[in-house]
Amino acid sequence: MNKQEEHTENKKGVKALHRLLRISLACVMSIMLVTGCSLNHGGNNASGQTGANGQHDATGQEGTAGGNGEPNSSANQGGNSSNPPEGTSNGDGGSGQDTGQDGSHPGGTITTADDPVLKQLNQLTTEEKIGQLVLVGMDGTATSAETRELVQKYYVGGFIFYKNNIDSTKQALSLFNGLKKDNRDNPVPLWMSVDEEGGRVSRMPDEFVDMPTNLAIGRKNSTELSHGIGQILGRELAGFGLNMDFAPVLDVNSNPDNPVIGDRSFGNDAERVARLGKATMEGIREEHVVPVVKHFPGHGDTSVDSHIGLPVVNHDLARLRKLELVPFQAAVKDQADVVMIAHLLMPKLDPDHPASFSKAVITDLLRNELGFKGVVISDDMTMGAIDKNYSIGKASVGAILAGGNIILIGHDYAKEKEAIQALTDAVKDGTISEEVLNDRVYAVLKLKAAYGITDEPAKGPDVDWINKDARSLLTQYGLK
Repeated sequence: MNKQEEHTENKKGVKALHRLLRISLACVMSIMLVTGCSLNHGGNNASGQTGANGQHDATGQEGTAGGNGEPNSSANQGGNSSNPPEGTSNGDGGSGQDTGQDGSHPGGTITTADDPVLKQLNQLTTEEKIGQLVLVGMDGTATSAETRELVQKYYVGGFIFYKNNIDSTKQALSLFNGLKKDNRDNPVPLWMSVDEEGGRVSRMPDEFVDMPTNLAIGRKNSTELSHGIGQILGRELAGFGLNMDFAPVLDVNSNPDNPVIGDRSFGNDAERVARLGKATMEGIREEHVVPVVKHFPGHGDTSVDSHIGLPVVNHDLARLRKLELVPFQAAVKDQADVVMIAHLLMPKLDPDHPASFSKAVITDLLRNELGFKGVVISDDMTMGAIDKNYSIGKASVGAILAGGNIILIGHDYAKEKEAIQALTDAVKDGTISEEVLNDRVYAVLKLKAAYGITDEPAKGPDVDWINKDARSLLTQYGLK
């Protein structure tokens, strides 16, 4: 056997080992759940079931996108209560933090040596860990050399899909299953995400019944309706094998001249937005799709579209606590899994950094004050608010250091690689320490494990069945 053949055989062996490890992890997780040894992730619904699977933000134009706990003591950088113990690189299950009666951290994270998520983390290469920090978009309606490179060379954590990626149910299913197939030899399954809010922000094929705007739901002021809408959205996505929805919008539409939120909000009453938004969130996750609440700390009182420029919000904490933060606080109390951070400059909180890479916003406000223990994702870093004012590489590194877990780069293959390279360089030179890298990735792996995310191909949604239930729900509330 020559050297090239030997290298090929070794590579095949490594990939086979990765696949075996993934299967073993899934088995261990199943046994733990059956025996009651739960990971206690942030997304348990009221019935005790775990939910599952979208993203970013849009105004009708393509191009939108849109930690946990105490700061990491090793680098004084925002972190999360999903922190792996010190010394994760050698598999040490010890921790210097106090544990609960069940041997877990206060956030419910298992930190013993038999933690399967920790074991998975310790099996990853540095490149594979960095890949879990990014979620990318793609061009076209089929897999390509670019998407395969993003998966097989850069190990990206997942994809976001826009309307220009989806033509029909058959085409979309082929695309999604194709990406999963390309990822099958990698150790971590993909996030498969969309912005599916209902109303004008929808990525689903035209075969599906249109869902009403949040504003229309808000006018009915029914949690049962809002919950039912969430379930319909979740069923649509789950049928395709999509596992993350960038919804619901929790912005309070307090500015009637707002160019980006408007009818995407449940209204201008914070308590109503909180109640209805929480119901939609619960409906989505009951269908085993991860809901992503957005756009923290509140995009409702802006006069600039962050897809185009950087909005400035001059509210202080007292005002935010009274209005904008109310829905997010409710979602956090209801164990929200993922929060998306908006591209807003808030001078009274941080005059130097937009919220999406501000430690004052992500760690001090969201994690420490509101107590959020889940995954933090940025809004799309290719939006005008960032692209016109900052380096995407520096913004991406800044978001991780500020306490974020995932960087969303919704467009432009070159910019996706630029962000990945910046993160790679920051890890190599110690700007992002090993402890911080492990902390951020651990939370992502924990969420994927808790929702049972896999790369198994989907069979496709039952469009007729979903549409029948959707029409029945909308007719019941006079919306059809």
